[in-house]
Parts: sequence; structure tokens; C-alpha cells
Amino acid sequence: MDAALLKRLFTAIHRGDDAAATALCGKIVAAEKKHGHGRLAKDLEDIVSRAKAARQPAADASSQVPALQPLPTARRDAASFVQVIPHERLRHQMILPEVVEQRFIRIEKEFSARARLSTHGLEPRRRILLHGPPGCGKSLGAERLAWATGLPMHKVRFDTLISSYFGETAANLHRAFEAAEQRPCALFLDECDTIARSRIEGNDVGEVPRIVNMLLQLLEDFRGDGLVIAATNIEDALDHAMFRRFDEVIEVPRPGKAEIVKLLRLTLSSLGTERGIVTEPLAARLVGQPGSEVVKAARNAAKRSVLGNRECVTRADLEAAISELRQQP
Repeated sequence: MDAALLKRLFTAIHRGDDAAATALCGKIVAAEKKHGHGRLAKDLEDIVSRAKAARQPAADASSQVPALQPLPTARRDAASFVQVIPHERLRHQMILPEVVEQRFIRIEKEFSARARLSTHGLEPRRRILLHGPPGCGKSLGAERLAWATGLPMHKVRFDTLISSYFGETAANLHRAFEAAEQRPCALFLDECDTIARSRIEGNDVGEVPRIVNMLLQLLEDFRGDGLVIAATNIEDALDHAMFRRFDEVIEVPRPGKAEIVKLLRLTLSSLGTERGIVTEPLAARLVGQPGSEVVKAARNAAKRSVLGNRECVTRADLEAAISELRQQP
């Protein structure tokens, strides 16, 4: 067998040049025939033929994959009503009570095991509703789910989606869900009470019930290979039928004393701190505050330390930041 041909063949295979490798295989077969090695030449030809046949279905399948569709836009001004948040910008570190943490973990585990679940006729939780007071971490929870599942986050911009033209809001909402089914993502409906208010309020001439009915149907019919995550501050205003459309309804509470201690330590971990700076009596002064305010107090304490040219964050820095926070209206 020609050593030069073998070297060229190995080089083509190493580079991933299928066309060159196939051509060289043909030359090797011809050379073997010339040397009277008919049986070997036939075996080599069969190998090449089987390889071509094996590649053909894959090529045909790839040609049938639809191209990614552009993100939906409002029909009248072409403004995108879906904001894509890159994976590297997603926040994912949360401090939650253990019971709530385990519910988040269950959603993430089910999504990663969705193929195994489907073999038993089971589906993972795909429609998630997060509710709780402002600043408790609902948006953070949605980002955490997107980050943990590896899905891009598509955040619906209601300022663009909602239209003053009759019927267009429902149409825009339909297009957002349609895009989420074509491009697997974590579709985030923040402050979903904007469009999911109870149909019995009666202060709208038929448009609110139409939009709520549309959303109910879209949630029920959603079969995309991603998640739909909704969040609301005022769950009492939601249409009661809305809760039944979600696979998981999670209340994200304000942090308790134990969670506040962990939040303060986590936020201050990037700077040097005095030993024993975070104590339960100190954290007790923040009980009742949303998690975002606890983080804000810790960051303000860190800023005081940096601006004061101190080597570490002191207890006095943290106490001053907490006092300042509690004085705000």
C-alpha cells in the first residue's frame, strides 16, 4: 500500500476534510485493484459506501431543521417586546428557606431529567408561578432557574407588548409564546398581574377578559422544550383560574433571621471583614425587610469601608448602613 497515500489520508481525517478523505480512499481502492488485490479493494469500497450511507440521513435531517426565527416585535412600531438576557449576566446565587430551596431544586432536576421522565409518560414542571412581596427575589428566582437549566432568558417587556389597539395585546402575547416554542428558553412574565388580572374586575370593556382567556389557553397549550416563569407581587389580583395552569406555584418569602445572616455574609464575602461582624442580634434588626434591602445594606457598609480606607468592613460600618436603611420612608 502506498505510504504517501496513507499519510495524506490520515492528514485529511485529522483535519476533518471529508471530501479529501473520500477522494483518497478512492485512490487507495484503485491502487489495490491495480496490484491485483481484488478482494481487499471490494471490502474497502463497501466500507466507503456504508460510511456515505450513514452520513446521508444526518445531512438530510440537518437540512430540515428550521432556521431560528427572529424575536417577536410589535406590529405597529417594530419594537421588540422580548428582552434576551445573556447567560453570563444571569444571577443565580439565592438564599432561601430550605423548604423553598428544595422546590427550586426539584424543578431544575426534573428539567435535566426530562428525557428519562418522558420514557415513562411523565413531563417535568414547565410552568412556574413565583409570588411574594416586592424585593423578595422573584426575578432573581427566574434568573436562577434559567441559569441552572442552561436556557436563555427571554423577558417579556409589557411596556411594548401591551397595545392600546383593540386585540393587539392578545396577538402580541400569542406571538411571544409561539417564539418560545420555536426557540427553547425561559420565558419570563414579570409582574404578570399586568395582563392576568381577574376577569371579574369589570373596569374594562371586554379587553381584559379576552387577554386573560388568551393567557390561560397559551399556558395550558404550552409544549415548548423550555420554561414559562411568571412572577407577581399581588397574587390576590390574579384570576383564580391562573393558578391551576401552573405546574408549580412558589411563594418567595422575605428572609428570616437565618437567611439574613447568610445574605449579609455572602454579600460581604468579597471584602475583608471584622471577625464576628454578622451576628443574629444584628440580623434581627433587618427582619421584615425584603432580601434586596438586606443586600443593599451590606453593599452600603462595604462602600463605607472602602471610602474610609479601612482594611476591612467593620461592625460600625454595617450598623451605620442598617440604621440608614431603617430611616428611609
